[in-house]
Amino acid sequence: MRTDGFSTIDEAEFLPLSQEQKDVLAYLPKNIIIAHRGSEFWAPEESEAAMRWARNMGADYLECDLQMTKDGVILALHDESLLRTTDIEVIYPNRKNDYVSSFTYDELLKLDIGSWFNEANPEQARSSFVGLDILTLDDVLMIAEGYRIKRDANGKRIVNRDAEGKYISTVYEKDPYDNGNRPGAYIETKAPYLFSGVEKALAKCLTEHGWYADNIADLKKIEYKNGIKGEVDIANTPARVILQTFDGMGLVNLRNSFKRLIPILYLMYDINGNVASYTRLINYAIANGATIMGPNIDYITGYPTSLAPWQGDMIRRSGLDIHAWSFNTQEQYIKYTGPWSDPDQKGGAEKNYLDGSFTNLTDLALNYYKNTLEAYKAKGLDYFRSNAHLGIENNIHKNKTLKTAQEVLDELQYAK
Repeated sequence: MRTDGFSTIDEAEFLPLSQEQKDVLAYLPKNIIIAHRGSEFWAPEESEAAMRWARNMGADYLECDLQMTKDGVILALHDESLLRTTDIEVIYPNRKNDYVSSFTYDELLKLDIGSWFNEANPEQARSSFVGLDILTLDDVLMIAEGYRIKRDANGKRIVNRDAEGKYISTVYEKDPYDNGNRPGAYIETKAPYLFSGVEKALAKCLTEHGWYADNIADLKKIEYKNGIKGEVDIANTPARVILQTFDGMGLVNLRNSFKRLIPILYLMYDINGNVASYTRLINYAIANGATIMGPNIDYITGYPTSLAPWQGDMIRRSGLDIHAWSFNTQEQYIKYTGPWSDPDQKGGAEKNYLDGSFTNLTDLALNYYKNTLEAYKAKGLDYFRSNAHLGIENNIHKNKTLKTAQEVLDELQYAK
């Protein structure tokens, strides 16, 4: 910290970014929309329906959380407990309080992750959500590539098994309703302290799918539908994968599990809310290979925002990008992308504290960037973060086709 010895205002001193961190930041796009768990609003979170919807809707990234099963299958699942989003009380009443890590994947495939959503959200309910199963990380990557899970006549996934009948992998097929979008994957190690080696297992999975390679030139080329490029193509860039964690040791493990530095987000609450505590968080992130800070906005009761203007200014001075969470209203976007931080109405990207945002409503976010923020720009108030370093439009959503969430679900054949 620097001080003049008299003033009560301290100026934070930040560690310098490494050349590797600068190289990563040079290929990260700005103004990106991250589909939080696919969607919490329009379909059961982290389900096949939610991920296919987010892909076809036009999200730049599909976000998922990682858990691991007893037999080492990497799941796309938020909670360590199965009570909130499955029917475990019916299927395994004597094991309802057990962690997900105590189950094999075959056991988990008996659970229904869709019915609870219909009961909790009758206005968004669809009969086709009933019986949806727990996704794996493999599933999320394949959905991002334009595939879907191959299922039998009863809607059960078709899988490959070993000689003893144990689960090996899922069978996929090209999604006939894929619209060619190729989003990236935004992956959180949700509880790394429960799963020893999850970071190395993640690196292995990404490498096997061609989503990570020690050399960027060796990354797999992901095909388009019928050779026609969709409106989103982040999956074919070096920025195809972003990793994230709240856990300090998890951040260290992520950095150590990949030979080449890839984009890493350090998620954060700053409950203390002062310059000293915020500086410690930023410097810890820089020291351990992070390239993005992930502060929360003011939408959770009891957790004040970690992205007030003074906090946003600090991250900007550090040189790290900002991907904040989680956005559910247009008012929230207006507050953090510039208009509410610009009382003098001068415009300027420095007023925008979002390089990326997590949202449960990709449709709302797309509409905001395509219409509302463009309307400010038309008035001479340009708040877009610059994508000049990538040679593309600042508003990467400007030319995207806007459909309603319901239209996309209908097109994907999710029956009401």
